[in-house]
Amino acid sequence: MIVLLALLLAVIGLAAGAIGSLAGLGGGIIFVPALLYFVNLVEPGAMTPQIAAATSLAVIAITALSSTTAYVKQKRVDTQTALLFFLASAPGAVAGVYLNKLLQTESFSLLFGLFQLGMFALMMGKDRIRPRTLQWDVKRTFIDGEGIEYEYGYKRWIALITAFFVGVTSSLFGVGGGSLMVPAMIILFRFPPHVATATSMMVIFLSAIVGSVTNVLHGHVDWLYAACLAPGAWIGGKLGAMLAARIKGKTLVLLLRILILLIALQMIGEAVFA
Repeated sequence: MIVLLALLLAVIGLAAGAIGSLAGLGGGIIFVPALLYFVNLVEPGAMTPQIAAATSLAVIAITALSSTTAYVKQKRVDTQTALLFFLASAPGAVAGVYLNKLLQTESFSLLFGLFQLGMFALMMGKDRIRPRTLQWDVKRTFIDGEGIEYEYGYKRWIALITAFFVGVTSSLFGVGGGSLMVPAMIILFRFPPHVATATSMMVIFLSAIVGSVTNVLHGHVDWLYAACLAPGAWIGGKLGAMLAARIKGKTLVLLLRILILLIALQMIGEAVFA
């Protein structure tokens, strides 16, 4: 059973890494529930919410590094913006680790499910929300592969507040934070989707490193299961970045929305009927 579990986690790592890289989400929305469900199915009680979130975050760092290196070669990463966001997301990631320690299993499942439900609603509505143009402190331009020029930007204080909450979410739920970062970039700051995805992955990588170091110091990371997920996550990160350069993500986004909704309902159900 342990061998089958290891193989299953490797496949999950590949799928989650590819989806997380392509959508700029990190993959934690798949890692965390997979660890809680499948590991506890084989070894009841072995995987706690804290260990699942910490292990997921460590694997996310690998996924994000893999995809970030690919996106940098494609020249889609706004490095200056990523570093600015990291200044706020780093302390948020540390705060999220300590908040995570306060949660019981039922509370974690309920909050995680409600969080995912909120992300589902945001993803369903983001296409209907008209991007807002504010008096930006920072302005950027980007020309895509078809020659279309985009103008985007942000106010630094809004960007820093957003990044701090992304960092907290990243460590609290072990999801990487991209499910907040990417919609915020697109809706608030008018980032082109490809730039938002690529830049988000760099922020996720840097934040996941900080959160993972804090988790390691507290002994929360299960290195065995992290090692099972890591190879697939690395390959998936590269694969997702390659796909992002070649295909439109409408079908994948639709599938991702459905997946998020199913996970949200599952986690809320576990909390309510526990």
